[in-house]
This record gives sequence, C-alpha cells and structure tokens, in this order.
Amino acid sequence: METKKFKVITTQSSIGWTGKKVTGAHHGTISINDGTLILDDNKLSGGSFVIDTTSIKILDITDPDTNAQFAGHLFSEDFFATESFPEALFTLTNSEYISSLNYVLTGNLTIKGITHSVEFPATVLVTADEINASGKIIIDRTKYNMKFRSGNFFTNLGDTLIYNEFDLDVKLTASATL
Repeated sequence: METKKFKVITTQSSIGWTGKKVTGAHHGTISINDGTLILDDNKLSGGSFVIDTTSIKILDITDPDTNAQFAGHLFSEDFFATESFPEALFTLTNSEYISSLNYVLTGNLTIKGITHSVEFPATVLVTADEINASGKIIIDRTKYNMKFRSGNFFTNLGDTLIYNEFDLDVKLTASATL
C-alpha cells in the first residue's frame, strides 16, 4: 500500500459559510490556516485542516458599521469566542470511497474546544501531484455552545430566531509533499 502526503495550499483553499434565520440568511468566508491530506493507494484516507475563526468575513452586509458590529458578535462568546478559541479543527476519521470522485467523509470537528463527529458527501479529484476536495458540512451550532437566539433554548423569538444549522462549503487544494 502506497501512502502519500499532500499539503493544503491555504491560498487556493476556501471555506464559505451560510447561516440562516427566519427572515433570510447571511454568508461569508473563513480562512484555512494549515492542513494535510493523505492518500493510500490513490484514495483519500486521512488528513486534517485548521480553520482560522478570527478570519470570519461577512460578504452580504455592505454597510461598514453594521458589518463590523455583526462580525464582532460572531467573534463573541455568543458564537465562536475567537479570543479564547482562534482556531477550529477538522480531522478525518473515516473515508468511504463510493465511486470515481465521490466519497462520504466522517471526521471530528472541534469548535470552541468542543468536538463532535460530522459526516458529509464530498468530491475528491486526485492527480499525481494534487488533490482537490470539496464538500458541504452542515453543523448544528448548538452542539458547540452557540445558543444565541436558538429556538431550542429561547421562546417567543418570532422573526429574530436563528436556525441551529449552518453550512460550511469547504474547498481544499493540496499539493504533494516530498
């Protein structure tokens, strides 16, 4: 069995996020600090990547003051607590090869020091010197102690309710390491 390591190219990798509420949605980006993907016999078998929670950007709010206020709230204890937890981590624990480019990936996602297993479909394209992997991870924020305006914990929120699930659209590009 041949094992190859690939280094995530952070400048060519990205995470898009979407959070939804009763009255609409917000979206933006989060940077990736570091990562490695591992192939065994040309199939994805392991790896991890580090998410820079201090880099959260909001793309749909154009007013600078409103954007800064919202970003500050996402950085606060109500959400990502970036001062205490500047990074989140995803570690691949299982990779099920389905066909050609299709996998079902399972891994441990750690946010705010809290770890839960997540599973999601992914597309993985492998060439001799590069891996391109993408997938959408749907996360229940309340499992990571992000309870602000959650209907599970507060009543009578009306149109201020924020849905518990948010999406991370992950796109990784990794280069073969020697």
